[in-house]
Amino acid sequence: MVIAHVSDLHLDGGSRAAERARRVHDHLAGLPGRLDAVLVSGDIADHGLPAEYAEARPLLDLPHPVLVLPGNHDTRAAFRTGLLDEPASDEPVNRVVEVGGAVFALCDSTIPGRSEGRLADETLAWLDDVLGDGPSFVCFHHPPVELHAPHLDRIRQFDEHRLAEVVRRHPGVVAVLCGHAHTAAASTFAGRPLLVAPGVVSTIQLPWEGPDVIDPAQPAAIAYHVLADDGRLTTHYRFVA
Repeated sequence: MVIAHVSDLHLDGGSRAAERARRVHDHLAGLPGRLDAVLVSGDIADHGLPAEYAEARPLLDLPHPVLVLPGNHDTRAAFRTGLLDEPASDEPVNRVVEVGGAVFALCDSTIPGRSEGRLADETLAWLDDVLGDGPSFVCFHHPPVELHAPHLDRIRQFDEHRLAEVVRRHPGVVAVLCGHAHTAAASTFAGRPLLVAPGVVSTIQLPWEGPDVIDPAQPAAIAYHVLADDGRLTTHYRFVA
């Protein structure tokens, strides 16, 4: 199984974000091999506006199954109507999709009106119910661990011990996949790999790399997660120039 992992498009009606997202679209659409899924882990829109989701629709039109979930810049009602063709609602956007025998639990880690994240009690109960015995991926926007970048760690996912308890109850969880950080990163969470997608719209600098938060010279980037038949997961990161 091969999963392309994309995050943080931040489409805002401007040419810069649109051009970078278009490069990623064209890269994925032009692959000679088929992907099992493309996961887009949030912040698709920059302001959560209907026009931004209309802009996103053709950029998410790919010859592969596309799985989307919201980030803190998205708004639940407009996300639902603009990307999922569902009635507007401010309830958490939680969805489960099965692809190639693997379950993708797409969790809403957003807190409306806030930058940081937290899984609501109803989301955790739902997650505990949808994770079965087979291979599964737990997906959301906010990393539930510190990434050693202070400006990011202040707005990560909190109360993560509740999530860890759920993940530990389900040995089929292969990995936890998220975005939000605008940097490719790998860690562990509840004994599983925690893999953070790089950003499409921008890349952050880490504290020891310089004083600027954003490095505008870095191109858009994506991750490829490869799940082998023996259950081993391998991740490759690619720039998309």
